[in-house]
Amino acid sequence: MVMVSQGRLRASFARRLSEMYGQEVPAYRTLVEVSREVNDSVLQRAGAGAERLGSIDRVSAERHGAIRVGTPAELQQVARIFGALGMRPVGFYDLREAASSAVPVVSTAFRPVADDELARNPFRVFTSMLTPADPRFFDPDLRQRLERFLAARQLFPPELLELADRAERERELPQEQAGRFLALAVDAFALAEEPIDRAWYETLERVSAVAADIGGVTSTHINHLTPRVLDIDELYRRMTERGITMIDTIQGPPRWSGPDVLLRQTSFRALAEPRALRQPDGAITTGSLRVRFGEVEARGIALTRAGRERYDDLQARADAEPAEHHGTDHEPVRGADGANSRARAIRSIWEREFPATERDLALGRLGFFTYQPVPDRVRDGRPPATGLADLLDRGWVRAEPIVYEDFLPRSAAGIFQSNLSGQGVKNDSHTAAGYDADWLSGAIGREVLDPFALYETQQQQSLQGAAHALGLPEIT
Repeated sequence: MVMVSQGRLRASFARRLSEMYGQEVPAYRTLVEVSREVNDSVLQRAGAGAERLGSIDRVSAERHGAIRVGTPAELQQVARIFGALGMRPVGFYDLREAASSAVPVVSTAFRPVADDELARNPFRVFTSMLTPADPRFFDPDLRQRLERFLAARQLFPPELLELADRAERERELPQEQAGRFLALAVDAFALAEEPIDRAWYETLERVSAVAADIGGVTSTHINHLTPRVLDIDELYRRMTERGITMIDTIQGPPRWSGPDVLLRQTSFRALAEPRALRQPDGAITTGSLRVRFGEVEARGIALTRAGRERYDDLQARADAEPAEHHGTDHEPVRGADGANSRARAIRSIWEREFPATERDLALGRLGFFTYQPVPDRVRDGRPPATGLADLLDRGWVRAEPIVYEDFLPRSAAGIFQSNLSGQGVKNDSHTAAGYDADWLSGAIGREVLDPFALYETQQQQSLQGAAHALGLPEIT
C-alpha cells in the first residue's frame, strides 16, 4: 500500500490551494509570476548569496496562507486539519491592540517546527479568530446574535475531520485517503457560492469589515496566499508597472544596507469580487465585496527577545518621524526606489543604531543563528578558545542565520487595515476581553508554542554540537 507522509500532504495541500486561489483571484497568478521573475533576477545577480536565507527551491515553493474563523470550536477543528499536515500552533498575535482601526481578532500561525520539515516545505497558515466577547466591538445584543449565528454553521465536513485525525495520529495516510483528504480540505477553503444575508453582513460591517468577513457568512475561505520574494522593493515596482494597485507601504523593517531581519510584507489591494446577496425581501441579487487581497513577503533573520526590543524601539522612533505622506508603517514606496525624506530619516536611524553585520547580530545576542564547526579548519596546535567571537574570527565555526518563520502583529494589522473599506467602530470606554496565549491553548486543546523558545532551542543545540565536535566543554 502506498502511504503519503505528513510532509508530502503539506506540500500537496499548499500546491493545490495555490492553484485554487489562482483560479479565484487571477491577480494572484500575476503576483506569483512576478515573484518568480524577481527571484530569478536576484539569483543571477547575487549568485549563492541569494540563497543565504534558504535555497531557491524552498523560497520558490514557499507560501503562507491566511484564514479567519469565528469560534474556539472552529479553531479547534482548523488545528485538527493542520495537525494532519504536521503543522502546530506557534505564536499569539493580538490584532485588536496592533491595529488603529477595528480588527476584533486574535491569531496564531500553524506551521511545521522541526528543521527538516521546514526545509521540506515551510507552509504556514496565519489563522485569526473573532472575539465576540470583547465589548469594545460588540454590545450584548450583537454578541448574542453573532454567537448564535456562528454556532449554527458547519465549516468542515465530518469526513474531513476524521481523515485529519487519522493522518495526525498515524503521521501518514494511504494514497486513496490522502487524495480524498486533500480534495475536501482545499474545497473547505474555497469561496462559497451560497448567497450572503446582506442586512446581517452590513450590520457586522459597520463594526468591522473583518468581523463581517468572518461572521457574516456561513463558510470560511482563504483570505490571501503569500509567496516569498527575495527583493520586495523590486517586486513592488514591477507590480505597479503592470498596473496592479498596491497598498501604500511595505510593512516591517525598512530597506537598508544591513542584514535582512524579521519580515517585510506588502500586498495588492483587495479586489471587488462578485457575490450573491440575499435582500431583506428574499430576492437574490449580485453585488461585490472587497475582502481578499494578494500579499507577498520577504523573510530575514529571526531576532532574539533583545533584538526584538531593539527593533520595536526603532519602530517607535520611526513613528515619531514626520509623516509627509500617508501610510501606516514607515515607508510609502514611491517611484522606483521609494526615496523620500521620511524614508531616508528612518533608514539613517537603522544604520546608526542597528547591527550592521550578521557577526554583530550574533555576538550581540540580537539574532538567532546555528553554529557549525568548520571541517577543513587548519589547526595550529593550540586548542580553540571557548569564546564565540574568537571561534568565529579564527575560523573554527561558522554562523548560519535562522530564518524568521513567524509574523509581526503590527505588520499583519497594517496589511489588514490597508485593505479595509472603513475604520469600523471601537469603543475604548469598555474594558477589553482577556485573550492571551494560555487562553488560546486551552480553547483549542493544544499548546500554542513560543517562537522565541523554538529558535533558542535550535541555536543552543547547534552550539552544543559544535562544542562537542571541537572538544570544548561549551561555547560562551
